[in-house]
Amino acid sequence: MIKKLKIRFICLAMASLFVVLAVSVIGMNAINYSTIVKEADDVLTFLSRNQGVFPEAEGIIPNEHKAPNAQIAPKRFSPETPYESRYFSVLIDESGNIIRADTRRIFSVDSESAGEYAEKVYASGKKSGFIDEYRYLQSAEGNFTRVIFLDCGRKLDGFYTYLWISIGMTLAGLAVMFFVIVFFAGKIVRPIAESYEKQKQFITDAGHEIKTPLTIINANVDLLEDDPEDADCLQDIRQQAQRLTALTNDLVYLARMEETDRPPEMTDIAVSEIISETAAAFRAPALMQEKEFICKIKPGLFMTGNDKAIRQLMNITLDNALKYSPEGGRIEIRFEQVRRTLQLNVCNTTETAVNAEELEHVFDRFYRMDKSRNSATGGHGIGLSIAKAIVEAHKGSIRAWSQDGNSFNITCVFTV
Repeated sequence: MIKKLKIRFICLAMASLFVVLAVSVIGMNAINYSTIVKEADDVLTFLSRNQGVFPEAEGIIPNEHKAPNAQIAPKRFSPETPYESRYFSVLIDESGNIIRADTRRIFSVDSESAGEYAEKVYASGKKSGFIDEYRYLQSAEGNFTRVIFLDCGRKLDGFYTYLWISIGMTLAGLAVMFFVIVFFAGKIVRPIAESYEKQKQFITDAGHEIKTPLTIINANVDLLEDDPEDADCLQDIRQQAQRLTALTNDLVYLARMEETDRPPEMTDIAVSEIISETAAAFRAPALMQEKEFICKIKPGLFMTGNDKAIRQLMNITLDNALKYSPEGGRIEIRFEQVRRTLQLNVCNTTETAVNAEELEHVFDRFYRMDKSRNSATGGHGIGLSIAKAIVEAHKGSIRAWSQDGNSFNITCVFTV
């Protein structure tokens, strides 16, 4: 249990750290990318309003290249923007034919390549986007369509460089923090581990100490039972002594099953045969109480486990089903192989509806769903806790569920 707690703590801490770092890295790179796109779109929008060129601004563009009704660049643009921007534009008619390609402001693209880019963009029907490292914008210009391309290669290279560096730093940070968390996890969990070990040791020691006086009480009752006047009182004493003895044995057994450093001895066992033999012992009591008893056990199944523990598991689950099913009710045991797992399901009908809140606590110690029948059933509310410990000792899983609210199911799954 402590080992599982430590692993869960490490996983939770690493998952939390990963989420925080992932959100930070994704957020920063998303902002970086959106900034690049927005700046490129601003430049393209300005160019589209000026027929694909920067208008004359402080002598940057000669007068003969100045577009009619040219607009002055916004103040948010740097004075170097006309020099830094590498772009080209293509004018296309209504039939999709290329009229003219202007590549004066870029060296790496000739008119033929510009036409090919424009044809691809025009065929896609998208107004804006990326093609290779160029951001493009389509805009209507009279009866024509102008496609303007802006070279964003340097900015995209910077973006990808920052992206990979941030991912690498994040992974490196996670690796460092993993070792730090693993180192400190033991110290954080240690007080809980010590408390848990003391609790288990107390249960074991107290169980052994209680056994001795209970044995003496039972022996004295045997001597006094010869007196018929005290027979009823002595019978009550014997019943309570036996009840305490059973509870003590259950607590000691539960403590031993939860000791992960001393697991039960495991061998190859004929689990189908064990389940069938244990179920057969409950058939007669069930029929005496007029309860339908159904067994669907697939024969010939084997698993690695502890013979006594599996028998104890069956005794607990079937005893629980027998106690808490009403007269005329139904008890069904189903055991089968599903792919690489063995699945055991014990189901019984109930007198009262089963709610989800109760199902969350059925494996808690001393918890019983039907509290009105505590004295009648004679149980201690610890049986299903033992069942859970047995299943977990076999590296399996156990759950309680109800399909319609009028039945109670315990399902155990073992990996083979």
